[in-house]
Amino acid sequence: MKLLVFLLAAVSAAAQSRQEILGRLSEITGLAVRRPVAEKTMARAELKAYFEARIKEVVKPEEIRIEELVLRMFGFAPKDFDLKKSTIDLMAEQAAAFYDYRKKQMVLLDTAGGGDAMQEMALIHELAHALADQHFQLERFLRKGSTSDDSAMARTAVMEGQATYLMSEFMARKMGQSLKDSPMMVDMMSRTAASGGSGFPVFESVPLYMRESLVFPYSKGMLFQHKAVEKYGQRAYREVFERAPATTREILHPEAYFDQVKPLPVTLPGLANSRGWKKQAEGTAGEFDHSILVKQYAKGEGDLASKWRGGAYRLWERKKDRRAVLSYGSAWEDEKSARQYFKAYRAVLEGKLTGCVFELDSETDLAGKSAEGHFHARLLGSTVTSIEGLERADDAAR
Repeated sequence: MKLLVFLLAAVSAAAQSRQEILGRLSEITGLAVRRPVAEKTMARAELKAYFEARIKEVVKPEEIRIEELVLRMFGFAPKDFDLKKSTIDLMAEQAAAFYDYRKKQMVLLDTAGGGDAMQEMALIHELAHALADQHFQLERFLRKGSTSDDSAMARTAVMEGQATYLMSEFMARKMGQSLKDSPMMVDMMSRTAASGGSGFPVFESVPLYMRESLVFPYSKGMLFQHKAVEKYGQRAYREVFERAPATTREILHPEAYFDQVKPLPVTLPGLANSRGWKKQAEGTAGEFDHSILVKQYAKGEGDLASKWRGGAYRLWERKKDRRAVLSYGSAWEDEKSARQYFKAYRAVLEGKLTGCVFELDSETDLAGKSAEGHFHARLLGSTVTSIEGLERADDAAR
């Protein structure tokens, strides 16, 4: 989602010889340094104003409202959730520096602390972004995934995962080692990336979806890059940008990326009468999204999300009263995993809908009503679909 992806561009950084670092990154990746990297220093007190201005440039207020609505309809955020404020607060809390790929410059905080080693590692990460930007134009690269939420997350994982991997490989080589020879080090660095936000008040206060969205590109993206390097060698640093993964499943299961496995299509439920309704958003709901739904609402289902094989959604809104309807569907590995997810989705409906009452509760149908409106979820073979927020039960197309 646009604002969440924008948040992921803000990370940590600091100092050493910029040109020396770029030179070593060039040796590792085979990507030539085409120009020096511009930089500016900023006081931490300036951060919020800077991020507010950037968000105003990149995302329209109506896009933020729709994004909030999608998060709420899926159950990823509460009704009173303020996405813009939470994003700005998170960036201001987490950032020690970041690479601004629109202005082609690195922004360093003059109050950045944490010790010379940590600052050096963060600087390497940012310069890795700058080097990639010189070859693959990061803004355009990310924008190509903007029509599909899952694709956008996958592309962000490519960008952040490669920078995290290069930061780790750079430091390993300083010690005469390489990640290629040390699975233990790869695992350790990935775990470190996954726990990066822990202990920060804003990070701990935001919904699970935002927390996971922030760390996923670094931790899982790094593991994906490692697998790509194992398979393609130095060519991997180009390959993942030039043939970007389309789904988070490919990030989580690199063999799906190597084998070019495509997600299965899903037919979504529709409205009986779409007059007066506007399609506000549509996209893919990927393995990452389903892992959060299962983790948040259907505890104990383990790795069920790994059985995901396709997913999509469409959000409708009625102009006269802003009633919203979510049409959603997912495809699964087989009928057994679809049945398992259908049962889990019952817990999702109960957890996210206010005053949820089931009027039909069978092995293949879940229908009822809540404060948000009527809903109907169905299991058909290896597919699960749902339409939610209807004013009347018969407003769904048959």
